[in-house]
Amino acid sequence: MDNLNYGVIGNCKSAALISEQGSIDWLCIPNFDSPSVFSKILDKKSGGSFAFIVSEDYTCSQRYLKGTNILCTQFTSEEGSFEILDFMPRYRTLQMDHFFPAEVYRYIRPLKGIPRFRIKYEPVMNYAKEMATHREFQDYIKTSSCENVDDNVYLYSSLNFGSILNSEEIILEKEEYLVLSYGQKLISIDIDRVYLEYQRTKVYWLNWNNRSRKFIKYNDVISRSLLILKLMSYQDSGAVIAAVTTSIPETIGEVRNWDYRFCWIRDASMSIETLLKMGHLFAAKRFMGFVKRILKSKTDSFQIMYAIDGSRTLKEEILDHLPGYENSQPVRIGNAAYNQRQNDSLGYLMNVIYNYYMHFPGTLDEIEEMWEIVKNIVKTVSAEWRNTDQSIWEFRNTEKHFVFSKVMCWVALDRAVSIATFLGKSEYELEWRNLADEIKNDVLTNGWNEEIQSFTQAYDNTDMDSSLLLMEQYGFIDASDERFVKTVKRIKEELFHKDLMYRYKTSDDFGLPSSSFTICTFWLIRAVFVIGQKDEAQEIFEQLLTCSNHLGLFSEDLDFDTKRQLGNFPQAYSHLALINTATLFSEEKRFSKFVRP
Repeated sequence: MDNLNYGVIGNCKSAALISEQGSIDWLCIPNFDSPSVFSKILDKKSGGSFAFIVSEDYTCSQRYLKGTNILCTQFTSEEGSFEILDFMPRYRTLQMDHFFPAEVYRYIRPLKGIPRFRIKYEPVMNYAKEMATHREFQDYIKTSSCENVDDNVYLYSSLNFGSILNSEEIILEKEEYLVLSYGQKLISIDIDRVYLEYQRTKVYWLNWNNRSRKFIKYNDVISRSLLILKLMSYQDSGAVIAAVTTSIPETIGEVRNWDYRFCWIRDASMSIETLLKMGHLFAAKRFMGFVKRILKSKTDSFQIMYAIDGSRTLKEEILDHLPGYENSQPVRIGNAAYNQRQNDSLGYLMNVIYNYYMHFPGTLDEIEEMWEIVKNIVKTVSAEWRNTDQSIWEFRNTEKHFVFSKVMCWVALDRAVSIATFLGKSEYELEWRNLADEIKNDVLTNGWNEEIQSFTQAYDNTDMDSSLLLMEQYGFIDASDERFVKTVKRIKEELFHKDLMYRYKTSDDFGLPSSSFTICTFWLIRAVFVIGQKDEAQEIFEQLLTCSNHLGLFSEDLDFDTKRQLGNFPQAYSHLALINTATLFSEEKRFSKFVRP
């Protein structure tokens, strides 16, 4: 597979990547950030997978059931055809709680003829460090690590256990199932139960999708991206992960390989803001709960990222035993960026908090608790905005006065002023507005380069940076401002290459970037659109959509020449930007206020 032609299933607890041939090649269980059980995506030979093996006579096709996160893979031949419906259960109970166990369901349905297949069931525990052993019981196969017998998973199936473990040919005559569970089931699993879980999960996703705003054009791509964003939110805490995977390289053979199974304040805030715009208020409410838990006291310091349970330490390790995606090493777990200073992060968070205040009346204690967080953010920004930082791009060994970091510090203060006004806290308004004005004047003075007639990446250089395209989106500058128009045109001239965008073209800790950062092309489209070049913007957008994989999913990066997907997958960043960009070119479907669709 020379592209990330994977589908993703999940239930806001964990997620799995399934190849276009129906093989589970990545699964971390019970949670997004747990050690993997299947790691073939990082080790083709020994990483472990859960696959259906068919003869060369079969062709495969794959699609999502419309409006859901249920993935359908069809196998078709002259002798017979069948399909696999893959999903992780998620639905509401009678008590209105969410049911989302750490389980993968593989619902097998014959379509015609007499289909035949073999099953390759090869879990390898703890990131493929530990071989597994299988024990057959009456109702299940128990798979345990050879080194840690308490590390185990359970496979339930209507198929013969021996046929599964020995990869013997199976003739499909009726509906069958495979259920992989992190925990031992306390109720009987049969085909009726599987069908019920399938229908419940399908209805849940259809209902959730129906609550999204609808658009006349691009509604399907917007819907798919929204479903992906929802899937990547962690129900237990409200955190939102940046991506499902770790160490998929930005460029094949290079070392920009990172673990993205964590909650970046930046990425999560932007995801939540997008979900809010699309009508999903409760995702924002849960994320605010996460923010309140990680900032329990007035003295708690801010990090740029956290574990999905709110933990602050994300120790980075290299797994030397894994060759990596297409032999791109190193494979990393954890992420050392958690202790970086990135001064832009708090701007996104304050923007979400502002929107939270606008959408949710809240109880008195909730409002007061959030107000303390607002003051803490302002205190932090006031102390840090004059300092250098490592920017939105997380340079590991470089600190500068990055222009966009300063812009987002202004955003934090600007939104704080609006919140203070909303709450009637006039004593804070003037002080914070003065500081916001000071930051803005500093950026306009030092961030604008008169010689090249453009804003620049940092105060001390003349480099271009795609993040500057967001200055208008966050209200720092008007789209009609000549300085912004000139900046957009210069960025496009220097960073737009073969229909895609560089983040920047200057050398960083690892050399010169060689792939396109997907979100940057979306940013360019919006910037070109708002300065009045709408036809050109739509043309670039249409071209970018062709770069998705076969299911409409995007990773972090794209290869300029081949347009293959690179970087961690699927990427929340890319999908939230797709949603926000697509809405520029479409009108919302309007319903009567008396009609609830």
